Amino acid sequence: RMPIVTIQLARREPPTSREQKAALIDGATQLLVRTLGKRAEDVTVLIEEIDPDNWGQGGVSATALRQQRAASQQ
Repeated sequence: RMPIVTIQLARREPPTSREQKAALIDGATQLLVRTLGKRAEDVTVLIEEIDPDNWGQGGVSATALRQQRAASQQ
């Protein structure tokens, strides 16, 4: 079977770079190669970037949480 790995990241500033995403794809692939004995060419890795307005924690959107954290650091 062909494993599919989904990595969900919160969209942020600065954005996750192309190089960082490539490293995530490679790292997840190598993990499945080492732990499950899968062939690298059979591993599919999907990266989903979630807008901070579309998720939250503790009843507060991630956008609001980030704003609160930024204000408390000033």
